[in-house]
Amino acid sequence: MDSVEITSALMRCPSITPLDAGALGVLERYLEKLGFSCTMLRFSGDGSEEVTNLYARLGTESPNFCYAGHTDVVPVGDPKDWQYPPFDAVVQDGVLYGRGAVDMKGAIGAFVVAVEKYLRRLESVGTQNPGSISLLITGDEEGTGINGTRKVLKWLKERREVLDHCLVGEPTNPNQVGDMVKIGRRGSLNAIIKLLGKQGHVAYPEKALNPVSRVGKLLKAITEHKFDEGTSRFDPSNLEVTSIDVGNMATNVIPGAVTIRLNIRFNDEHTGNQLTSWLREVCHEYAGNHKLSVDISGEAFVTAAGDYAELVGESIREVTGRKPVLSTSGGTSDARFIKDVCPVVEFGLISQTMHRTDECVSISELE
Repeated sequence: MDSVEITSALMRCPSITPLDAGALGVLERYLEKLGFSCTMLRFSGDGSEEVTNLYARLGTESPNFCYAGHTDVVPVGDPKDWQYPPFDAVVQDGVLYGRGAVDMKGAIGAFVVAVEKYLRRLESVGTQNPGSISLLITGDEEGTGINGTRKVLKWLKERREVLDHCLVGEPTNPNQVGDMVKIGRRGSLNAIIKLLGKQGHVAYPEKALNPVSRVGKLLKAITEHKFDEGTSRFDPSNLEVTSIDVGNMATNVIPGAVTIRLNIRFNDEHTGNQLTSWLREVCHEYAGNHKLSVDISGEAFVTAAGDYAELVGESIREVTGRKPVLSTSGGTSDARFIKDVCPVVEFGLISQTMHRTDECVSISELE
């Protein structure tokens, strides 16, 4: 098997989240050739679209080493902005171009080839794998994260199936493969603050209540708040306002409400519940009549298995000649769910072109 061939076959499936577009079927066929038992898992509900996931396992004994990742990709924007069609998987001058090349169909192709090489090596010395190898691949990582990895993990628990260690193939390397391993992630909290007023005519302000007048003090309080200085493992926590909207195109109408959206990326000095309580206090003081809704998409964590992270790092050094930095930088990934089940680290391709036009990976780095 060839990693470029497998990655290209996956990339030619336009699996824009939460669509599968045949990607998991492609992967299933490669894995079945290696002897994996594959189960397609389709979950829906909780207000989100149905998502197709794949759990594949080779062997029945413990320990069970799991590769985890996703075949869904982000939208491409305007295809005319791409040098090559985003789902054609074009190879040019030793580089593979297309959506998903690094995030993260390339890593999945590498998973499959790694397993094949490992099995071939075992066969050459007349022995068998002493445990199991599995793949947990979702179609919902770039989306809501509701009907993907979380529900597959619940399904595994109900079957009393155990994952002992996990490697997630997210693109972790800034410049070269071997630069960085992610051993944890900051938490993420999304909030919507709706300041309520009373709509009216601008010429009769006494008959209305303009909520925009309360925005300034509230924004000052939340944006100037310093959460922490960072920790030995994490960058400082930060809050970013992502939207302020009154939905008002008229020049002679006082709006009835203002909606503020924000995100907090927080380290392990905080929990999502603590930050929610802080937001409630600030809104109580500065927002006046309001509604607050909060969604905690993940808590900050560092993988508990230091030995496992060091083992992965040493393996990378042996192959690439580079000793990777053990980092907790970046956004969220499905490792935030897997860490509740087993020790997990992330290692994948180069992150420079992920989610960008002309996403690409050099074949040498992929191999």
